Amino acid sequence: MRHVVVTGGGTGIGRAVAEAFAGQGDQVVITGRRKDVLDDTAARLGRNVRAVAFDAADPVQVEAALADLPERVDVLVNNAGGNTDFDADTADDLAGLAQAWRANLDANVLSAVLVTEALRPRLAAGGAVVNLSSIAAHRGGSGSYGAAKAAVEAWNLTLAQELGRDGISANVIAPGYIEATEFFRDRMSEQRRTTLISQTTNGRAGTPADIAATVLFLASPGGVHITGQVLHVNGGAVTGR
Repeated sequence: MRHVVVTGGGTGIGRAVAEAFAGQGDQVVITGRRKDVLDDTAARLGRNVRAVAFDAADPVQVEAALADLPERVDVLVNNAGGNTDFDADTADDLAGLAQAWRANLDANVLSAVLVTEALRPRLAAGGAVVNLSSIAAHRGGSGSYGAAKAAVEAWNLTLAQELGRDGISANVIAPGYIEATEFFRDRMSEQRRTTLISQTTNGRAGTPADIAATVLFLASPGGVHITGQVLHVNGGAVTGR
């Protein structure tokens, strides 16, 4: 039995990842900012899943949450984040621009860095860290969100080097368009959906289960010699070399 921590585990991809690990008999802690959502998800997923609410981008809250997180962590999945531009008011001055960029950097980069550093002494030898990026890091048009996800990928290279001596892998999954998540805040038009699906080579949208299966592989014996990598899970919409 392994101990798994999944940030942003209340909905979408994080929930699917938590459900997949719990289904294998692992003990899973899901985290996020919305306690009610986390508690509901934990109750629905069963006794192998426990909820701990905190803001992963707030160092004070991360530090305070440590008492409720596992003493040994075999798998850490940094899934918390999202495009904060969807929730922000458009500002046309430099102060507003700076605030918007910091919001995406905090939500996507700082959250992963803080939780990983806080749990680093607890990461078990032979374990795995999986960080979530996005197809947005590899194509234009996403502004600060794409830049933040690209930063996650760059940071992961250093993380893999530092954790490698303990046999701990560190990899990134960069999903393409994934349905059944809160990412687009119910603002996805049918035309936009059709366009995104048409960019794939297999003719379908991704699902949270697709990403969960890839996380399970990276944390399995089959993924033990894979580290410092970015895995593109996007149906061929963007290819990696």
